[in-house]
Amino acid sequence: MPDVFTAFTFAQLAWAAGVVFGAYVVRGMSGFGAGLVATPLLAFLLPMTMVVPTTALIVFILFIFLTLRDRQQVLWDEFKRLLPPTLVGVAGGLYLFTVLDNRLLLKLLGGFLLVYAAYMLITQWVGTKQLQMSTKWAWPLGFLGAFIDSLFGGGGGMLVVIYMHARGVGKAEFRATLAALWFVEMIARIGGYTLAGFYTQSTLALVAVMLPFMVLGTWMGEKINARISQATFNKILAVMLMLSGASLLLK
Repeated sequence: MPDVFTAFTFAQLAWAAGVVFGAYVVRGMSGFGAGLVATPLLAFLLPMTMVVPTTALIVFILFIFLTLRDRQQVLWDEFKRLLPPTLVGVAGGLYLFTVLDNRLLLKLLGGFLLVYAAYMLITQWVGTKQLQMSTKWAWPLGFLGAFIDSLFGGGGGMLVVIYMHARGVGKAEFRATLAALWFVEMIARIGGYTLAGFYTQSTLALVAVMLPFMVLGTWMGEKINARISQATFNKILAVMLMLSGASLLLK
């Protein structure tokens, strides 16, 4: 494995460390969102073909722990419902990820972030009623969620979050079921990225160096979780994503 300090500049490593730490502070506070935050910010200095596989492998390591810890609380009926469309979505997203140009991926990601951030702000300002969904929504939302995750490195999971909330799942079962589902999704995504040749020695070296920042960020996020309201947190996150999306479109 190459020396990470020769494979990357100091500026790239410092930026990546700060981004990964911040992204996992967000995840520690909310239970999701690490890839959504990290991917666009890392894409400013690194190619998307390195960024997306890197963020996938880092969060996969976290999901190993979460799945083992919370496996007794998984709702296996919902898991089995969501798993097939998730795997199909991964296949579709991986295909586009391997054939699209890096610059086009950046533009698509920028546009997606703007739309997603606008949706977050609108729901905060206007408010939304508690949705109720039947099990038939598992296929379209499971597919789209995994498709977007595989193509952009994050963001699609929010569709599955919406589905689980609309199904009236309790908090503990909600987190455990999503962790188990995304654990399997990550296995499929990482397998696809590996077969496509995206896990180079430099990428693996970067993952290894970023792991301590993932652990520290997760710990910090869980510590400060109770000190900020969910509404305030969502607004701050939406503004950050909107700025990131606009910057990527102008890059």
